[in-house]
Amino acid sequence: MNTSAASPDFYTSNRSIARRLALMFALVALCMFTLIGTGLFVVLRTQLERHLRESLDDRMEIARIIVYHGVTPEKWKMAREKLTDMTPRDNTTLFSVWSDTPLFHYGTPLQGEVVDSWPGGYSRIQPSNGTDDMLTATQTIPAYGMRPPVHLQVCASYLTNLRTLRVFGFALAALSALGSLAVLWLSYGVTRLGLAPLTRLTRDAAEVRPNNRSQRLNTASLPLELNELAHSFNGALERLDCAYGRLESFNADVAHELRTPVTILIGQTEVALTRSDRSVDDLRHTLQSNLEEYERMRAIINDMLFLARADQGERATGLVEVSLAAEVARTLEFLEIPFDEARVRAVSHGDAIALVNRSLFGRACTNLLMNAIQHCGRGDTVTVSITREHDQVRIAVANPGDPIESSVLAHLFDRFYRAEVSRTNSRENHGLGLAIVKAIAEMHRGTVSVRSDAGVNTFSFSVAALSAGDLAVREAGAAANAQAAAKAASGMGAATAGPRV
Repeated sequence: MNTSAASPDFYTSNRSIARRLALMFALVALCMFTLIGTGLFVVLRTQLERHLRESLDDRMEIARIIVYHGVTPEKWKMAREKLTDMTPRDNTTLFSVWSDTPLFHYGTPLQGEVVDSWPGGYSRIQPSNGTDDMLTATQTIPAYGMRPPVHLQVCASYLTNLRTLRVFGFALAALSALGSLAVLWLSYGVTRLGLAPLTRLTRDAAEVRPNNRSQRLNTASLPLELNELAHSFNGALERLDCAYGRLESFNADVAHELRTPVTILIGQTEVALTRSDRSVDDLRHTLQSNLEEYERMRAIINDMLFLARADQGERATGLVEVSLAAEVARTLEFLEIPFDEARVRAVSHGDAIALVNRSLFGRACTNLLMNAIQHCGRGDTVTVSITREHDQVRIAVANPGDPIESSVLAHLFDRFYRAEVSRTNSRENHGLGLAIVKAIAEMHRGTVSVRSDAGVNTFSFSVAALSAGDLAVREAGAAANAQAAAKAASGMGAATAGPRV
């Protein structure tokens, strides 16, 4: 059964960062202590074995000299006594000699399982009687005098080495554990000290309230790793503050725009109800006036709903490939009467092919042209230009007019924003026309812009343009369709050209 999916991920758990880092540091320290301890343990064991072999070689050399000079039975007896004297009481060193002659024997050769062996005739043997392991070395001494060739075996106990290694291993384990605990405790304190700026940053962020939206995080004393995060957070607060301010202004403007027609409707209705002698024509006039206010309220509500859908990321649908110059010409023809009444002339130049929603595109052009008409003088000319800019097609409407301040330019596409201080024209314009143009441009993956210089004010929006590859594919497809239609027509003509019966 796989339990990895059920267990919480170490890096995404809700543990404290200080505790998590301290635990990771402690684990790293434990791994390092383990590696170092293992290396020291191996080095110590190697050195102890080397010293044991050197000690065994010294004893082997002394025993060889003693055995070599035991050339007669009397001298051999003396050699046996010397070997006995060299054997310690705890049997940590053993000597044994054997040969084909029973007289020249001493002790019993060690028997057991060979655990390990080294060059030079050294072997580690585990005795069959269950005692401690022994390091053995065997040497053959040639015949001399009356003594035949004999085999000399010297054994040294591993007990001292094993005890030393065991104590050393326990000490290493204890020191590694204590060192890891010390690293855990120290790293926790150091980490908390290092995360103090983050704690202060969190405290500052928690103090941001709707009533003090202008408060920002203090980035003066933050480390480099947190400075960028704090700047990003301050940027987010700035954007939220702007959005909140726009929302407050939007709510106030909506209330103002809807209050006017509602007030008019209430007043006219109250007048109609208080006067019982009003004629049918007066009542019809009141209803017509109320209807106008209802139409205005419906227009405001429809525009607001359209902008709300655009804010939710809605894209333009029903896109068709059109000539933008033809669409602009169609819009100018539709606005011919407003242009004639304002005594304003309109000209258009440039063209491009793009995929647009014809209704939305016409609405954006209408809003820009109506805005130009309202701010033109009699006899002025409104210029509509269509230009290709990389992957965008920009439609710009320019009209002569008073210069617009730079502080105003940045807000002209905001909802319910009017450059005029007063709202004298609020009945004809409720301040959503340019905002709708911006929404339509964004629905076509475009942008809006405004420029005021040299007595000319230019409002423009863009839509995504067809690439050269798209145009080539479409032209090839159109040519193929035309060729197929021509073949079909010629085949039909040939099929119908037979004699009549």
